[in-house]
Formats: sequence, C-alpha cells, structure tokens
Amino acid sequence: MAVRNYFARIHEDMTAWRRDFHQHPELGFDLPRTASRVAELLRSFGCDEVVEGIAQSGVVATIRGRTTASGRAIGLRADIDALPIEETTGLAYASQTPGKMHACGHDGHTAMLLGAARYLSETRNFDGVAVLIFQPAEEDGCGGKLMVEEGIMERFGVSEVYAMHNLPGIPTGKFAIRHGSIMGSTDEFEIHVSGRGGHPASPHKTIDTTMIAAQILLSLNTIVSRDVSPLGRVALGVTTFNTDSRASNIIAQNVVMEGTIRTLEPEYRERVKARVEEITHGIANAFRAKASVTWIEGYPTTVNTADQTEHAILVARDVAGEVDTNAEPLLQAEDFSYMLQARPGAFMFIGNGDTPMLHDPGYYFDDEAMPSGASWFAGMIETRLPVNQERNV
Repeated sequence: MAVRNYFARIHEDMTAWRRDFHQHPELGFDLPRTASRVAELLRSFGCDEVVEGIAQSGVVATIRGRTTASGRAIGLRADIDALPIEETTGLAYASQTPGKMHACGHDGHTAMLLGAARYLSETRNFDGVAVLIFQPAEEDGCGGKLMVEEGIMERFGVSEVYAMHNLPGIPTGKFAIRHGSIMGSTDEFEIHVSGRGGHPASPHKTIDTTMIAAQILLSLNTIVSRDVSPLGRVALGVTTFNTDSRASNIIAQNVVMEGTIRTLEPEYRERVKARVEEITHGIANAFRAKASVTWIEGYPTTVNTADQTEHAILVARDVAGEVDTNAEPLLQAEDFSYMLQARPGAFMFIGNGDTPMLHDPGYYFDDEAMPSGASWFAGMIETRLPVNQERNV
C-alpha cells in the first residue's frame, strides 16, 4: 500500500515526536506544552486551519482535499493526555516529570495522527475535509464530552468520526474491532449507611452499621450472577469500606462504601443501578438503619455503527491484511463514546505486541506500530472521501 510506504519513510520523525511527548507528559486539561507542540507541528505541515483552546486545551486542524465537492468532512481523533503514574521502564526517553507517565500510549496515538496530518497535507488525495481532533482529558475529565458540547461536530461539519487505541496482546501493527459495543460504560457509587453506635457488649442497643453494610456488600455481588444474563457483560465491585470506628470496643455509627459498575450492553446500565438502590435500601430498612446511594456518572458505552465499522475493517485489511473483526470487548471506558453518540463512526484497536498492559508503570508503546496506525488514519480519509469515483457514503 502506497500510504504505508510513505509512513515507513517518516517513521523516524513520528518516533521522535512520540518520544518527545513521552518525556514531557501532562495530565487532564492541563496540557500547555503538549497542545502547543501539536499545533506547531500541524502548522508546519501546512494544515489549512489550526484551532487551539477547544475544551480548554484541545486542538483541531482541518485539511481540505484536492476538491471539496462532496461537502463532507471526516473526523479523526487522538487523545493527548497522560496518567498520574511513576514510570519504571528505565527507557532512555522515559518521563522527565515525576509522578506522570504516558502509560496508556496516548503519545503514540498523537504521533500517528500527526503523521497522517503530514501525509494528507502533502497529498490531498481526497474530496472533502479531513478534521483532525487532538483531545485532552480522556483519562479523567470527559474531554471528549466537552469537545462535543462545545460544538466541534457542527463547527467543522463532521459527518463521521473515527479513533483507535493501542492494545497489548495483539501483534504489533495488526488491527481488531467489533460491531456494536466495544468498550464499556462506567459509573461510580458511594453508599452511606447510618445507624446507632455503641458498645459491642450490648449489641442489642445498637444498629450495627458494620454488619448491615457487610450484608449489603455481599448482596450487591449477587446482581451480576442473578440479575444479569450469563451472556451479559457486567462488572460490579465495592472497592472501599470505611467505618467511623477505629477501636475494637466501638460499634460504628456510620459506614461508607465506594465502588464501580461497568456494563457493555447499554440496557444493563440502568438496571444494575436500580438494583444497587433496591438492595441497599431494602437491607438497611430490614435492620432499621438509614442508607443513601450517591452516583457519579461515568463514560457511556462505546458503540461502533455498522456501516462505518465495515469501512474501518476494509481500510485495516488494506493496511495489515487479516483483521480480527470479533475483538473481545473491554469493560474499561473510553470517552470517544461521546463522539460516537454525536456522529456515526468506529473505534479500532491496534496491536502493541507483547508489552505490559495499559496503565502499568512498566508499559511502553511499540513504535513499530506507527506506520500501520498512521496508514489507517489516512486511509479512512481517502476511502470515505474518494476522488473521481462514486462516493462511498
């Protein structure tokens, strides 16, 4: 494939960009150096428009094709933020900022999309507009949601949107995808149980919140096994348990538990939340305690649309040959889901080889994946916005 040959030639440049980002990780929306460098490179490539400051620190660039008669624009997204993790790789280009690390490979995603931007600016072999979206705060902060709320789809006329994420365990540079739900939704909860504290020698004079909360905890774990189909994909975990007693001779008056639910099928999300409420209040009432459940809504399910997924598969096959089209979905959440709620599109996995898993302090991005990833990004533009032939719409 000609595109891939181009990226093989600029592989050294893409590697240098990525390693520079890796050495200088930034978190959330606070990305002054990252965003500035991305914008600087995009302008040097000759992009037609480079807009900074979207969703605080996001960057969006546009590249017009040889013609724009189609009137269409295709969006490509890369996330650009890092994680609050102390790196342990010992690599020569390891993070220079204590407590911060690109442990999810967003530096690689950014470099691949920059490579595609350089190619598309030089060739412009498409009919329409390529919209390159460099998004902040994917890890924590709903940067994708904020970009959508600030109107990037309407402002830049985006009709479809695509993204990819590296994944250890898949051969480097190979692709995996699935129709429908590919990444899970996430919600966090806090359960507060209040009763009557007292002396453990007189338990009948107390409302023992520790025992009651323990009953709630155990019963919540039946939701996945008894309220969800065995074929459904749901995870629920109570991850903290804190009492206001710090002594062995005091029955606590208050207990606070925190946890998370993850669902792949959107229909289970509200059902599981309702059951958490029912079980919590039911057990608390049975033991004469009071209970409340507070929710922190997280990212929705990432759902690939049918037609766009097929086109993503075709381009991936053109780049890398065989593609896994029935990829195992993940219950980790991804805020590209908000963009897929706003526009049809697809989310693709690209292999990172036999490396430590994402969010591991020893994780590293395999630079050998970049020619394939950049080729896929560029191929999506040229395939969805073809020149001088019947349009694939």
